[in-house]
Amino acid sequence: MSQAALKKKALDYHRLPKPGKLSVESSKPCSTQEDLSLAYTPGVAQPVLEIAKNPQKAYDYTNKGNLIAVITDGTAILGLGDLGPLAAKPVMEGKGVLFKQFAGIDVYDIEVNAKTPQDFIKVVEAIAPTFGGINLEDIAAPHCFEIEAALKKKLDIPVFHDDQHGTATIICAGLINALHVQGKTLETAKIVCLGAGAAGIASMNLLVAMGAKKANILLVDSKGVVHKERTDLNSFKRAYARKTRLRTLDDAMNGADVFVGVSGANLVSPAMVKSMADKPVVFALANPNPEILPEKARAARSDLIMATGRSDYPNQVNNVLGFPFIFRGALDARAKQITEAMLIAAVHALAELAREPVPASVLKAYKLKKLKFGPDYILPKPFDPRLAQRVPQAVAKAAKVTVKKASRTTLTKAKVKAPAKRR
Repeated sequence: MSQAALKKKALDYHRLPKPGKLSVESSKPCSTQEDLSLAYTPGVAQPVLEIAKNPQKAYDYTNKGNLIAVITDGTAILGLGDLGPLAAKPVMEGKGVLFKQFAGIDVYDIEVNAKTPQDFIKVVEAIAPTFGGINLEDIAAPHCFEIEAALKKKLDIPVFHDDQHGTATIICAGLINALHVQGKTLETAKIVCLGAGAAGIASMNLLVAMGAKKANILLVDSKGVVHKERTDLNSFKRAYARKTRLRTLDDAMNGADVFVGVSGANLVSPAMVKSMADKPVVFALANPNPEILPEKARAARSDLIMATGRSDYPNQVNNVLGFPFIFRGALDARAKQITEAMLIAAVHALAELAREPVPASVLKAYKLKKLKFGPDYILPKPFDPRLAQRVPQAVAKAAKVTVKKASRTTLTKAKVKAPAKRR
């Protein structure tokens, strides 16, 4: 399909037969006088009074427990940059479609015209009682880190920045499988990450939590290798600053086992790929154009495993494998936050699912005759029906374990603070 044809088809899709991709529909009948009296006055007063007495009853009498806010300030829309909150609305509506399609979760998309992170935080905090969870989206780094951290402290519902943790979850799942196929381990792999924004930092954090060594990670931004002699680093980059003589991406790639790109198009050359270690893993995830095209990377190295963010190549790293199911598990468990343990549970569930035989329905959906775990299949396909059970169950289980651990810690502290009385 030509670019012109694709543009027209995309615009028509969003405009016809009526503008936008989301609508609000009633989940209860309202076709009789009795229905009306129950839906609104006087019947609605009864749940109001119950919720006023016990706020947790909102989960019984309203849609709060299955409702997510997808919220943005429009400062980092896809790979298009800071185009403002209104321009971000098609993306937020799209996110709502995916939440509903893949996990049965309802969404209100909210685009906030906020001048500062503090203004944005105040808005989200003020509207949070409506929702069972908050999905932050398309917010530029480093403000996204500040916003998420503040909201997690202030709110008693899950707050999740998908550009950080959704991306990190899928990258980690694909990477542990790719390393397994290549006969390597996360603990010993030398990793280069090109891109030190939300996705890059969060992905490295999660990899470290799962066993990667910081000493084996080289973070590279637009100015080169993040090293200890640099004076222009924010606190998030400083956490990965290495004492090294390496300065350029070219330097960093030499001998690397893994390349993770969350940056921009055509920044990696075939020569860089050639310089990597035996059996390398290349995740070139810039969209729509990756850091290096798969055909160029494979021409340079026949022994690599390649992943991109695109659906027209094998091994698509697609966030839809993560955020709907992570939130589904968090909502089902009534979790107050999405923890690192819950993300790691999702990583393992995704990785394990890719190693299992592929259902016939998946082959049919993708018009494939066969699909088997290996170099060209390291992640499940988004339309794999097993995702909707496997990932949420793993996340919910991890959430409950986290709650139990927190309860035991609180109990232990209480005991310590209450010494026996002297007689």
